[in-house]
Amino acid sequence: QVQLVESGGDLVQPGGSLRLSCAASGIIFAIRTMAWYRQAPGKQRELVAKITNAGRTDYADSVKGRFTISRDNAKKVLYLQMNSLKPEDTAVYYCVIPTYNYWGQGTQVTVSS
Repeated sequence: QVQLVESGGDLVQPGGSLRLSCAASGIIFAIRTMAWYRQAPGKQRELVAKITNAGRTDYADSVKGRFTISRDNAKKVLYLQMNSLKPEDTAVYYCVIPTYNYWGQGTQVTVSS
Protein backbone atom coordinates (compact mmCIF):
# COMPACT_ATOMS: atom_id res chain seq x y z
CA GLN A 1 0.00 0.00 0.00
CA VAL A 2 1.42 3.34 -1.07
CA GLN A 3 1.52 6.09 1.53
CA LEU A 4 2.63 9.69 1.08
CA VAL A 5 2.77 11.73 4.27
CA GLU A 6 3.48 15.46 4.05
CA SER A 7 4.74 17.63 6.87
CA GLY A 8 6.23 21.07 7.44
CA GLY A 9 3.29 23.31 6.67
CA ASP A 10 2.87 26.31 8.93
CA LEU A 11 1.88 29.95 9.26
CA VAL A 12 4.72 32.19 8.11
CA GLN A 13 5.15 35.88 7.42
CA PRO A 14 5.69 37.22 3.89
CA GLY A 15 9.33 36.88 2.94
CA GLY A 16 9.79 33.89 5.20
CA SER A 17 10.82 30.33 4.42
CA LEU A 18 9.48 26.84 4.97
CA ARG A 19 10.62 23.36 4.05
CA LEU A 20 8.00 20.74 3.28
CA SER A 21 8.76 17.04 3.48
CA CYS A 22 6.97 14.01 2.06
CA ALA A 23 7.76 10.57 3.42
CA ALA A 24 6.91 7.78 0.99
CA SER A 25 6.34 4.12 1.68
CA GLY A 26 5.08 1.13 -0.23
CA ILE A 27 6.79 2.11 -3.51
CA ILE A 28 10.14 1.84 -5.21
CA PHE A 29 10.77 5.53 -4.59
CA ALA A 30 13.95 5.94 -6.58
CA ILE A 31 12.45 5.16 -9.96
CA ARG A 32 9.46 7.48 -9.77
CA THR A 33 8.97 11.05 -10.83
CA MET A 34 7.64 12.96 -7.83
CA ALA A 35 5.82 16.27 -7.68
CA TRP A 36 4.36 18.93 -5.42
CA TYR A 37 0.95 20.37 -6.23
CA ARG A 38 -1.00 23.01 -4.36
CA GLN A 39 -4.58 24.16 -4.08
CA ALA A 40 -5.53 27.60 -2.87
CA PRO A 41 -9.04 28.39 -1.60
CA GLY A 42 -11.46 28.66 -4.48
CA LYS A 43 -8.84 27.68 -7.06
CA GLN A 44 -7.92 24.54 -8.96
CA ARG A 45 -4.98 22.41 -8.00
CA GLU A 46 -1.79 23.42 -9.79
CA LEU A 47 1.60 21.88 -10.33
CA VAL A 48 4.28 23.59 -8.27
CA ALA A 49 7.36 21.54 -9.07
CA LYS A 50 8.41 18.08 -10.17
CA ILE A 51 11.60 16.03 -10.11
CA THR A 52 12.46 12.96 -12.14
CA ASN A 53 14.29 9.92 -10.86
CA ALA A 54 17.40 11.36 -12.53
CA GLY A 55 17.04 14.62 -10.64
CA ARG A 56 15.78 16.80 -13.46
CA THR A 57 13.49 19.50 -12.12
CA ASP A 58 10.72 21.69 -13.47
CA TYR A 59 8.87 24.57 -11.79
CA ALA A 60 5.78 26.65 -12.22
CA ASP A 61 6.68 30.15 -13.38
CA SER A 62 5.18 31.61 -10.22
CA VAL A 63 7.74 29.85 -7.98
CA LYS A 64 10.87 29.81 -10.13
CA GLY A 65 13.85 31.18 -8.27
CA ARG A 66 12.08 30.90 -4.91
CA PHE A 67 11.26 27.20 -4.49
CA THR A 68 13.56 24.21 -4.78
CA ILE A 69 12.41 20.61 -5.08
CA SER A 70 14.76 17.80 -4.06
CA ARG A 71 14.69 14.16 -3.07
CA ASP A 72 16.57 11.69 -0.93
CA ASN A 73 16.09 8.31 -2.55
CA ALA A 74 17.79 6.44 0.28
CA LYS A 75 15.36 7.87 2.83
CA LYS A 76 12.39 7.92 0.42
CA VAL A 77 11.72 11.56 1.18
CA LEU A 78 10.70 14.39 -1.14
CA TYR A 79 11.35 18.01 -0.16
CA LEU A 80 10.19 21.45 -1.17
CA GLN A 81 12.26 24.36 0.08
CA MET A 82 10.20 27.53 -0.16
CA ASN A 83 11.88 30.92 0.21
CA SER A 84 10.65 34.49 -0.19
CA LEU A 85 7.12 33.32 0.48
CA LYS A 86 4.23 35.50 -0.67
CA PRO A 87 0.59 35.62 0.47
CA GLU A 88 -0.39 34.11 -2.88
CA ASP A 89 1.59 30.98 -1.95
CA THR A 90 -1.06 30.22 0.66
CA ALA A 91 -2.51 26.82 -0.16
CA VAL A 92 -2.68 23.18 0.78
CA TYR A 93 0.44 21.50 -0.63
CA TYR A 94 0.26 17.91 -1.83
CA CYS A 95 2.96 15.34 -2.51
CA VAL A 96 2.11 13.40 -5.68
CA ILE A 97 3.32 10.46 -7.75
CA PRO A 98 1.91 11.59 -11.10
CA THR A 99 2.36 8.28 -12.94
CA TYR A 100 -0.02 6.49 -10.61
CA ASN A 101 -2.05 9.51 -9.44
CA TYR A 102 -1.15 8.88 -5.80
CA TRP A 103 -1.70 11.88 -3.52
CA GLY A 104 -0.82 12.60 0.07
CA GLN A 105 -3.28 14.15 2.50
CA GLY A 106 -1.76 17.62 2.13
CA THR A 107 -0.16 20.15 4.45
CA GLN A 108 -1.39 23.71 4.95
CA VAL A 109 0.90 26.63 4.19
CA THR A 110 -0.36 30.06 5.17
CA VAL A 111 1.60 33.20 4.36
CA SER A 112 0.28 36.17 6.26
CA SER A 113 1.40 39.02 8.45
